[in-house]
Amino acid sequence: MTLLPGVPDSVRLEEIDEPPLSDGSILVRTLALGICGTDHEILEGLHGSAPQHSQHLVLGHESLGVVETAPSGCGFSPGDVVVGIVRRPDPVPCPACAAGEWDMCRNDGYTERGIRGRHGFGAERFRIEPEFAVKIDPDLGIAGVLMEPASIVAKAWDHVERVALRSQAWSPRNLLVSGAGPIGLLAALMGRQRGLDVHILERTVAGPKPALIGELAAHHHASVGSLGDLRFDVVLECTAAPAIIVEAIKRCAPSGIVCLLGVTPSGLTSEFDIGGFNRKLVLGNEVVLGAVNANLSHYRQAADALARADKLFLERLITRRVPLDRWREAFEKRPGDIKVVLDFT
Repeated sequence: MTLLPGVPDSVRLEEIDEPPLSDGSILVRTLALGICGTDHEILEGLHGSAPQHSQHLVLGHESLGVVETAPSGCGFSPGDVVVGIVRRPDPVPCPACAAGEWDMCRNDGYTERGIRGRHGFGAERFRIEPEFAVKIDPDLGIAGVLMEPASIVAKAWDHVERVALRSQAWSPRNLLVSGAGPIGLLAALMGRQRGLDVHILERTVAGPKPALIGELAAHHHASVGSLGDLRFDVVLECTAAPAIIVEAIKRCAPSGIVCLLGVTPSGLTSEFDIGGFNRKLVLGNEVVLGAVNANLSHYRQAADALARADKLFLERLITRRVPLDRWREAFEKRPGDIKVVLDFT
């Protein structure tokens, strides 16, 4: 699947050359590709850039594949089920990239598979470097394609827990997740794995989302009003809706932490009481932070979280599996969609 970055509706399926060895020494046969909001932005011409010396970009950053060939001693063998890490460090590199934290790049010189300056995983075969491949539990099956979004959630939890170290006495009891898309449900899952009382703010009351919320033994709130006067030790905001972002900050308990995971389009404005925001955060010792992307440690944390999760729950997050010969359907937005997957098998 390729497109011309910046040109809306230019996506197409075409024959391309075999992946070059310069992409990595491991050759992977693609099993599935997850579709997310970033892909839709790239298709609309709002985001994305092609590699140097190329006009087109091979799409796809949520990968799942099986190793076909790998060099001896690299840590991978034919038959291993793997996913590819999306971001590559700045070649300069910045201090964060040099420390293996390319997700925190400060030079803005990074590249990303299928997004920015580097071809993605949306082909029948791709190559990858051993240091940017992660093994996953083969028993996950098609649900292994959830690894990339799970890595973003794992990073959010990692950073929340690092901030929490500021107080030896802080012990979270409850969690609010806004939005029950893939990121929100995975965030709630990891909250349950941490033993928290989980509440999910999701306006949808029909379809698969309420049932999945119930499977997590989480509290479903279809409106802000149903939250009553509840306050939360951890808030993970996954909608990127300005009004919900403001509500998420309001719902933070004293000494609590809010992590913003959604990316709001530029140009959206709303009235906001900056004085009240400052007063609340300062007097409550509260923290608001943002998180995006992930490094190798977060992928490994995500692999562990998925391996411990109920496999049927993960499979039910995937609401549509689209075969490759009907690939255009994967980019259609349909009622009830949670995670749409392009099935290469």
